[in-house]
Amino acid sequence: MDKLKYLLKKYKFIILYGFFGVLTTIINIAVYGFLYSICGVSNVISNIIAWVLSVLFAFVTNKLWVFESKSFKFKLFLTELCNFILCRLATGVLDLGIMFVGVDLLKGPAIVLKVVSNVIVIILNYIMSKVLVFKKK
Repeated sequence: MDKLKYLLKKYKFIILYGFFGVLTTIINIAVYGFLYSICGVSNVISNIIAWVLSVLFAFVTNKLWVFESKSFKFKLFLTELCNFILCRLATGVLDLGIMFVGVDLLKGPAIVLKVVSNVIVIILNYIMSKVLVFKKK
């Protein structure tokens, strides 16, 4: 039991990032799937809406629980938010490119490609959040 507590404490950051990353991915894929498959919204528009909603969710959860950045001082909050959005824009463009090429040009399976794209995006988002956005002073 002590070993388990030690491991949970040691890897708390990664566990929380993974947990909220999975929730963010579920939100992204569910919104995309709902809009694209059920509502008939175009691939690109569905992807953009899914991205915006999942990024907002990810910022709140990453700030408060993953990276434990509890400060809401305006300058720090704005810096974190802007850096977070810029990093997510970079991976969002990558996701959009993967989906456009994979679905619209190559006619691949949309949901499968969305899952693959999200795995790549999660890894890149983790690295950028840790190094650029919520860096410890």
